[in-house]
Amino acid sequence: MAPYRDDLVVAVEGILTWYGLADLCPREGMAFVLGHALSMKAMHGGQAKNDTMDSQQMAGLLRGGMLPQACVSPAARRATRDLLQRRMPRMRQRADLLAHGQQTNSQSNVPAIGKTMASKANRPGVAERLPDPAVPKGLAVDLALIDDSDRRLSALELSSVQTTRQQEAHTRYR
Repeated sequence: MAPYRDDLVVAVEGILTWYGLADLCPREGMAFVLGHALSMKAMHGGQAKNDTMDSQQMAGLLRGGMLPQACVSPAARRATRDLLQRRMPRMRQRADLLAHGQQTNSQSNVPAIGKTMASKANRPGVAERLPDPAVPKGLAVDLALIDDSDRRLSALELSSVQTTRQQEAHTRYR
């Protein structure tokens, strides 16, 4: 590769292993492009795929200026970025548990709770309102999972705020 380094561009699809290349390419004097994985998947469609076909298609898109690009986050911010990405599935799981609690309440034909179960103060007594003895047990498990999730998410959010405060004080302030 040595004779071609001046004109060489390394392009990868933004999946799990791009960090090492993102750091190596600038050190070696090569351009680096990170392709946006979801946008590229939409462009490829349902075609048969393998690494050779993917690399040829990415090279063609890059040459034509049509490669959907993702942001290459600096190495110092990647841990915080990963932390925030891990937060989203936990938030979705919490939302699913809350929605299941509301659905269980409406399926049991009892009066509406009247308050949102997202607030911890509104959760006591919700499971006991249901007439079937098996249903409150399942809902109690969901509520316990929500309580545990709230504690863990609070700790995760505190950590991300502290890390962000150190890295990007000016941007965070704005």
